[in-house]
Amino acid sequence: MYPPRHSAPILVGHSPGIDALRRFIRKAGDSRSPVLLLGESGTGKEIVARAIHDVAGSGAFVPIDCSLLGTLLETELFGHTKGAFTGAISSKAGLIALAEGGTAFFDEIGEFPGEMQAKLLRVLQEKEIRPVGALETHKANFRVIAATNRDLAREMERGNFRQDLYYRLNVVTLHLPPLRQRKEDIPELAAHFLARCGSSHQLSSELLQTMAAYDWPGNVRELENCIQRMVAVNSGPLLTTVDLPSALAGPVEALLGAAPPIAEFEEKAPLSDPPRKPPGILRLDELECNAIADALRFTAGDRSRTAQLLGIGRTTLYRKIKRYKLA
Repeated sequence: MYPPRHSAPILVGHSPGIDALRRFIRKAGDSRSPVLLLGESGTGKEIVARAIHDVAGSGAFVPIDCSLLGTLLETELFGHTKGAFTGAISSKAGLIALAEGGTAFFDEIGEFPGEMQAKLLRVLQEKEIRPVGALETHKANFRVIAATNRDLAREMERGNFRQDLYYRLNVVTLHLPPLRQRKEDIPELAAHFLARCGSSHQLSSELLQTMAAYDWPGNVRELENCIQRMVAVNSGPLLTTVDLPSALAGPVEALLGAAPPIAEFEEKAPLSDPPRKPPGILRLDELECNAIADALRFTAGDRSRTAQLLGIGRTTLYRKIKRYKLA
């Protein structure tokens, strides 16, 4: 997910949630009904909106970030005439007018100011807009797709969002799944982001397992940022858990549990009844074995290059290869 704005939307992954999303897009794209996209920040709501628009294949797709327009919201949305206010030296078309025949995508509609909600409702009902300073209205033909990470039903109950506007937007609704509910897509997403970076890096199996254990509160956007930062600071070619950004390494370590030093294992007798290991969590020696095996495969068995990749001496590498029976 998250391709450049000028390229066609890409939905990466084959989890049940993504497959259901593709079916929804095909159906919603054939309709002109308003669509409301709900989901956490970073789940790819704009990508889905663009994909729905592209099914119809007509007009422009105009994104409108409702959280950024501020005091200029009315003129940005509806446009203005020359002389409408100080500094209006010429007429200007609004964002809604630019969406004529296409789609106006209201991103973060939950941030829409209360005083503007009535004006937007009238536009959606009457399909007419009146630029600031104009005396007459003119017809507007566009499809509306809105998105938010807020609970609009609760905002409506609190009086922060108009009930009539809510029901005008909430015709076809889709909840986008967070990344923690489709972790099987992480390897494919990571490969997609590596390709977009133009990188020849590869992710070790240890790193992929660590990524799968993390819940990604920032969703796909956080994963993309993580990949970009690892590529930017590591000449590679093999990325391991050591390369995780420091902001992510702390939460991951807390999630997996900090392992005591190796010397501590050697000094203590083994427990007679070891604690049960959570699913998906590997012991430290298992992680080390996987990292060495990945590096050996990447270098086609070249032990000098493998030692350099892992940052250890060749003697240490030979000892560990023998220990893990990787020869």
